Amino acid sequence: MSEAKEAAKKGGVGEFLRATRSEWDKTTFPSSDDVRNTTIIVIVSVIFVTIYLYLVDLGWVFLLDSLTSGVNWLFGA
Repeated sequence: MSEAKEAAKKGGVGEFLRATRSEWDKTTFPSSDDVRNTTIIVIVSVIFVTIYLYLVDLGWVFLLDSLTSGVNWLFGA
């Protein structure tokens, strides 16, 4: 159990806030370089997936159009 939860059960609000501040000081945040690098990775990944899904969609459209044309030709519609 975290120190903040234990402090809330044992003591008052002041003890809870001190324990919360102690936990907050242990927290590390990413640097601006880390944020920039991960943002670039996400943007490139989204672009890649978008292009992939576009190509898959084009393939399905081509396949279904071909099947429709074949069925229409076969049955004379």
